[in-house]
Amino acid sequence: MKKLCPNLDREDGLETVLEVPIPEEILTHKSGTTKAWHNMKNWMKPHGESRSNSTSMSSVFGGKNTEIQLLLGVVGAPLIPSPIASDNQPITRSIKDQHIEVSMAKYIVKQYVAAVGGERALNCVDSMYAMGQVKMATTEFSAGEGSVNNKKVLKVKNLQMKGEMGGFVVWQKRPELWCLELVVSGYKISAGSDGKVAWRQTPWHHSHASRGPPRPLRRFLQGLDPRSTANLFSNSICIGEKTVNNEDCFILKLETETSTLRARSNSNVEIVRHTVWGYFSQRTGLLVQLEDSHLLKLKSHEHESIYWETNMESLLQDYRTVDGIQIAHAGKTWVSLIRFGGGPETHSRTRMEEVWQVEEVDFNIKGLSIDCFLPPSDLKREEENEEEAECGGGLVASNNAKLPYKIRSASFRISASKVAAVNMDDSCTSESDEDL
Repeated sequence: MKKLCPNLDREDGLETVLEVPIPEEILTHKSGTTKAWHNMKNWMKPHGESRSNSTSMSSVFGGKNTEIQLLLGVVGAPLIPSPIASDNQPITRSIKDQHIEVSMAKYIVKQYVAAVGGERALNCVDSMYAMGQVKMATTEFSAGEGSVNNKKVLKVKNLQMKGEMGGFVVWQKRPELWCLELVVSGYKISAGSDGKVAWRQTPWHHSHASRGPPRPLRRFLQGLDPRSTANLFSNSICIGEKTVNNEDCFILKLETETSTLRARSNSNVEIVRHTVWGYFSQRTGLLVQLEDSHLLKLKSHEHESIYWETNMESLLQDYRTVDGIQIAHAGKTWVSLIRFGGGPETHSRTRMEEVWQVEEVDFNIKGLSIDCFLPPSDLKREEENEEEAECGGGLVASNNAKLPYKIRSASFRISASKVAAVNMDDSCTSESDEDL
């Protein structure tokens, strides 16, 4: 990972320290003739799109920049369904006098705690830091009525799978105190929680808060925070077994409580369900795969319900010991974003992928105070968002520029930034006629 940025104006100028390290590949060129600072300059300024770089997938979304915004909005900083307690009470409770499914789940969680290093080692962790690189890509988009064989269906696949590269840094004090900075192809998003509110800040719209109680970042449960993972699944049930990546696994399932779903809903947006599954290896006891499914119900101006379903599957790999704790240093996430309801011609499905690799992990960071997790000054709360004229006030670019999918064979248009915010932040209140 590159931690110093070349001078973008002068090749012989002094380098500056990057807030978010980036992969070394960004500064290299296959031909070997392009200077590193030229590559960095092009990577940091993505707004000018050249025709030579346009692909069939990018044209579907109205351009490469819009595709990147959708990737960052959906894959960049999703949250888990429920808050996680941060006290130092025993991670696993008594398994006596419980239903068999509950007792099995608690026993599996207890085995997981032992596999990652033990409860004593986990309780010694007061804070953590991690830095790594990511590669994201939209792999498939289909829209229209009927089946795939129908002539009215548009289906585009990304066969090259080059993806957009970037880097990330995460900090955590407790499950409810965290901060993320992620830069992909020159776009930077920030997200965090100060224990009172979870927020997100992107280049294409102002900062906004998620509804309901603050929830941890999903990335921490992708092998970075074993204690939060154990606490989350301590209330789950065991529903069976499955082979994942050649590992025989137990499946633990956790349904989000109705009260939590209600707190994240409002008069125009209903969180129907948010379910999490954990696949724990029978051989090692470690978490092999994390999966969750999220269903939103939105009311349109035509009084017809529109549904958005987001399914995410994350494969955790390359466990290494850091200060006596097993941390996953690599993995891959598959995302399926489905829109249905309303007319059949508005149905769509988008598939995305992300590959990540953790380069550095450290625990008990000196000087990491509560001030490091304060939300941005332009944060807009729920009551302020409701004063906006339409949903896009907190979801589309601040200059009111529309970012539609340019799909000529389907009779609907959707803002990419709106889709991202609706599905991952539960921040949208309605969809305007213009976007349906």
